[in-house]
Order: sequence, then structure tokens, then C-alpha cells
Amino acid sequence: MAIRFGGRYSPDGQPGTGPAAGTGLARPAPGQARHRYESRTKWVTAMAAPLLVGAFFQGDPVAMASSLLGFGIIAAGMWMTREGLQAEAAYDARRIARRPAIPRKLFGGVLTGVGIAVGASEPGAFAGAAVLGVTGAVLHWLAFGPDPMRDKGMEGIDGFQQDRAARMVEEAETHLRGMTDAIQRTRDRKLQARVATFAATARALFERVEQNPGALTAARRYLGVYLIGARDATVKFADLYARSPDPGALRDYEALLADLETSFQAISQRLHDGVRTDMDIEIEVLRDRLAREGVRPPPGAALEDHSAEPTAAELLRSADHERTR
Repeated sequence: MAIRFGGRYSPDGQPGTGPAAGTGLARPAPGQARHRYESRTKWVTAMAAPLLVGAFFQGDPVAMASSLLGFGIIAAGMWMTREGLQAEAAYDARRIARRPAIPRKLFGGVLTGVGIAVGASEPGAFAGAAVLGVTGAVLHWLAFGPDPMRDKGMEGIDGFQQDRAARMVEEAETHLRGMTDAIQRTRDRKLQARVATFAATARALFERVEQNPGALTAARRYLGVYLIGARDATVKFADLYARSPDPGALRDYEALLADLETSFQAISQRLHDGVRTDMDIEIEVLRDRLAREGVRPPPGAALEDHSAEPTAAELLRSADHERTR
């Protein structure tokens, strides 16, 4: 999904006002996070174009086939690498994430090396082609780096609950995409920006649920029933507004978005307060246990005053004075 305008520098946009505005809390929209090396894959594919063009000037059918096959394998490797970079960008953009199920960049590097070896192969020179292929795979690894190989932020989180939360969040993202696609039919930039603001608020709730899968029960209605209702209302409003703009329908729809946004902000804050309360209880229990075991003084206990005790320098000076007497 493309990045929607409606921010500070858009034609009719205003700075965000939701809980995610300026806090870095909002969960990035699918497809929004981009890797800084993603454009390199196009350049590598373009540099392999001589294999494609030169294949038609080969007099030997075997050489022509090897050139075409080499270009195709390199292009496939770059496509796989680009998918891996997108997966890594989404992994880096989220505080809690599982490692990609498939190491796409690794496979992309292997395909790139194989494509270079096939494109450079000639009768009696297979060893040299293999060396070029290995070199290409190593350069691919140096240019694009390795895949994320471990989960991030998953310590102490129940895997089953995390999977349930991930499925619910994915379904909720589908409902948000339905809202965004439907509002495009109105061709109204302010409405599109308004829906984008609500989507940012909803994604802040998604972030809370991903951080604390135990809150899924409290947020289930918001991720399911409420978003489905909002998507259906958006579809019907877009159909009506596209045919004949109705100011009354517009006011009702904007009021609905405002109510939904307020509700999503409230549940996000409630989940945050609940996590904070749990943390305070855990800290207090641990401090009481440490006090009972004598590791630290109990709360409110007076600390000993060591200000009158001599320092190490004073003790050394006193010892020197005793020796000189």
C-alpha cells in the first residue's frame, strides 16, 4: 500500500493529531517501510543486460542459451533479494518481530552467483566460471548483508499467543486496506487524509497488541467487529458520495471516524496503563523480597551516615605521621 499524503507537507494536510503522531509508536503500514539498498537490485539487473542483448549475437545455440539462462537466473536472484530487503525493512521497523521464514537474501545471493557462472561459462572454462560465480555470491553478501536470523523482542512472550495476535492484526490490516481503497473512489484528498489519520491510530493499537499479546481479548472487538463495521460504512459512503456529494452524509461519516478514533485511543491508553500497573506491581513485589532477604534495606529505612569515617587518603597521611614521630 502506497504512503498516503495528509502529513505536514501535503497540499491540504495537517500534522497528525492521533496518539501515534510524533511518538514513533505507530506501526508502519504494509509496504511503507523501504530498505535503503532496495534500489541496488535494479542496478544489478541492468548490469546483467549485456547477457540478454549479446545472446542474440551468438552464433552457437548453446552459448545463446547459456547467456539467456544466466540473465534469467540473475534477474530471479535480484527479485528474491528485493523481497528479502522488504522483509528486512519490515523487521527493522517493528519492535517485536519474528525472523523471516525464508532467508530470501541468501537464496538471492546463491541465484546471483549461479547466474553469473552460467552466463560466463564456456567450453573448457568451467572452473573460471565457477570462480566468477563464487565471487559474485560473496559480493552480493557484502552489498546486501545477511538476512535477520533471530526473533526480535520475543523474550518472555508466549509463542501461541503471539501467533494469534499476529493473525488478528493481519486481518485488521486487511480491513484497513479495504477502508483506504474504498475512500479513494471519492477523489477527496481531505477524506483520504482523514482515513489515513484513523488508520495511524488503529495501527498504534496494533502495536500495543503485538507488544502485549495477552491484551488480545480486550482488543478483539476493535480489531474485528469495529473495523469490519468501519470498512463496510466506508464502502457505502464512498459509493454514495461518488455519485452525489451529500454534506449530511459527509458530516455523519466524519463523526463516525471521530468516534472510532476516540474509542481506539481510549483502548490503547487503557492497555498502556494496564501494562504500567503490572510493571509497578512486579517491581514492588521484587523490592519487598529483596528487603526480606537483606539484599537491600526496606523502603523508608534510614541509611547509615558514613560522612564522619576517615577516607583512605587521611589514613595514609596518619600512618606516615606516626612513622616520622
